[in-house]
Amino acid sequence: MSRWLTEAVPRGRVAAFRTLIYLFVAADLVVFTPWVRTRVSVPGELYQPLLVGRILPLPTPTPALVAVIFWALLLLALLAATGRAPRLLGWSVCALYLEWMIIAMSYGKVDHDRFGLLVALAVLPTAGRARHGDTTRTEAGGWALRVTQIAVICTYFLAAWAKLRFGGLDWLTGSVLARAIIRRGTDLADLVAQVPYLLIVAQFGIVAFELFSPVVFLLPPRWRLAMVGFFYSFHVVTVATITISFAPHLAAMTSFLPLERVRPLVWARRLVGRPRVEPTSDGVQDPPEPSTEPAPLGGQPPVLGRPAGP
Repeated sequence: MSRWLTEAVPRGRVAAFRTLIYLFVAADLVVFTPWVRTRVSVPGELYQPLLVGRILPLPTPTPALVAVIFWALLLLALLAATGRAPRLLGWSVCALYLEWMIIAMSYGKVDHDRFGLLVALAVLPTAGRARHGDTTRTEAGGWALRVTQIAVICTYFLAAWAKLRFGGLDWLTGSVLARAIIRRGTDLADLVAQVPYLLIVAQFGIVAFELFSPVVFLLPPRWRLAMVGFFYSFHVVTVATITISFAPHLAAMTSFLPLERVRPLVWARRLVGRPRVEPTSDGVQDPPEPSTEPAPLGGQPPVLGRPAGP
């Protein structure tokens, strides 16, 4: 079991995953959760902190506190994306983002798509230094990625468990998706809803795929990537039909992917450094100039050290 948990991976994969996760944290602040800053306009008595917020304990959000967390987290996340000081910056980003999520989720609604991302932020500082493109393998980095993968799959499995625990079999045969389409459905969802019993079949399929998601760990690498691709396609359909985004979860799920192969900076350098052939005025490239060297007789190369010809 310990060997599976610490399966070594290329350091380049850890570096790429680290950069992606910290860049997502920065994007999350300004794209996905900027509404957290509006929480300070809500009366303080409506702030009901999560269990972790009561245990620590954490202060009631104020405009000054939220502003400091926002700007500090944005700056530190961008710095952490460079890979420098992975432990100091990593732990700082983890602590600040946890507080950001506690503020966001302490007013009555808790999103389960943040679990994998929070676990990734908690384990990335333990992976140590890693450089993009480094092919040497690291068990510490492998452990960080594996724990994130487990958190991603637990998100699916526990979501199915919650559906059956609180909704029972009525969740499978009820009108869950129909209500979601009425509230926030798209034109595509309206077309899907017109097919008899298709929404019921979809609800059975959702629970089945969530319950069997741990199978991904039993598959060989190629089939594992195919199953992860299916996970991503499921979320594409979700966004296209009921406009529910699981962006933090999708970012954490990249822990399954061979990210060391994705190197945009290297690709850009190759494109910039590629020699250009200047076209002529008529738009046609000039052919290469003929060689001035005399051709050997008989089409044979000259013997080393002797001139061509007789």
